[in-house]
Amino acid sequence: MFERWAGETVRSFQPLEAHGSDRKYFRIKGKTKQAIGAFNPDMKENIAFLTFSKHFKSLGLNVPEIYSQELDKNIYLEEDLGDTTLFSFLSEKRAKEGFSPEIVEMYRKVVAYLPRFQIEANEGLDYSVCYPRASFDRQSMHWDLNYFKYYFLKLAKIPFDEQHLENDFQKFIDFLLSADRDYFLYRDFQSRNVMIVNGEPYFIDYQGGRKGALQYDLASLLFDAKADIPNDIRRELLEHYLNTLEKYMPVNREKFLQQYYGYVFIRIMQALGAYGFRGFYERKEHFLKSVPYAIQNLEWLLHNVELPIEIPALMAVWEGLVRSSYLRQFGDAHLRLTVRIQSFSYKRGIPVDEKGHGGGFVFDCRMLPNPGRYEQYKQLTGNDKPVIEFLQNEPEVERFLYHVNDLIDMMVTNYQKRNFTDIMVAFGCTGGQHRSVYCANRLADYLKSKYGNIEIQVRHRELEMMGRG
Repeated sequence: MFERWAGETVRSFQPLEAHGSDRKYFRIKGKTKQAIGAFNPDMKENIAFLTFSKHFKSLGLNVPEIYSQELDKNIYLEEDLGDTTLFSFLSEKRAKEGFSPEIVEMYRKVVAYLPRFQIEANEGLDYSVCYPRASFDRQSMHWDLNYFKYYFLKLAKIPFDEQHLENDFQKFIDFLLSADRDYFLYRDFQSRNVMIVNGEPYFIDYQGGRKGALQYDLASLLFDAKADIPNDIRRELLEHYLNTLEKYMPVNREKFLQQYYGYVFIRIMQALGAYGFRGFYERKEHFLKSVPYAIQNLEWLLHNVELPIEIPALMAVWEGLVRSSYLRQFGDAHLRLTVRIQSFSYKRGIPVDEKGHGGGFVFDCRMLPNPGRYEQYKQLTGNDKPVIEFLQNEPEVERFLYHVNDLIDMMVTNYQKRNFTDIMVAFGCTGGQHRSVYCANRLADYLKSKYGNIEIQVRHRELEMMGRG
């Protein structure tokens, strides 16, 4: 087929790696022309890919050109876009420069391109060729959730109540279905399916596309497990997407974001199901290397997102995954640790660690000298210079903080080795205004000065209630 298309003989025929599929790819070169040859035994998937490719290309979207096809043999030739995926670009740059502005700029290009697929390409697309479903509907969602349940939860030995979990699946799906789903859904919009050609993104592997919600593909990209995008960059890219989307249509941001995080959850569960099937079931262990990153993303969601539905059985499953030491051990993952530090008043009780896995310490600062007993300090807080100077001059406070730092050092080192990603440290005093605030700030400063690879979050509970947090 190549020789008929190119009008020249084949000089090289090189097999290429096809990660998580049964498709086989080959780089074929003649004297002056080259192409990627694809063999896929799934006829319906081939028809979807080829139909979508021609439609996208007709609109000027950055996808491979289809040179030739012989569907009776399950083969086709497509444009060779090279070897640089967004993931390999990210990995190479990150190893040298961290998550650099160059990486962010490339992601901004990719994010801004997404509405072209979702909205522009949606017009005139033949959805009758979609495989296996024409829409990301209730059936599709149920397939993904069962995939997660049977190929990940069961094989990872995470306990659950079958009926209660099934009930929550239905509630969760009802919530997801409340989003507008009349757009093209790429389905696997992630860093390995974006090629970088002359500094511009090109897109492949959209054969699973169908109608669906806008939020799903953005969730796939920004919570792509091994890409491990920093949370502040995720927020920036989310904002950039919404700004771009508003050029195409009005956007209710509050509603969009609420539904967006629901789609992030289902995308993570779908990915874990795939890792479980390929890793636990098919024994392809390299797929399990992504599991710790997916667990880290799940943990961040549990800390930062509240869905507007009651799904206790599903929440218990997510919390079980986050607490699992076993699931954090795969591969060579080095996950970012977050230390959440807060001050509080014992009058209102010890803070409950509702979003973490229970790891950490509560320190009682009431034994320390109390500046609140002196009139000149009563209206001030541990953030104010006179209170800071008062406590700095007390040897007992320095001795106390020395031992606190030593304990937290031990825990940070241990948790980093075990790929745990959350520690909560709370400091309490009588009013939650002076000593506890000062000690929380001092620990945060100490950790920031010693560890460059952990995230520090500080909250002063009582000051927030006073409007001074």
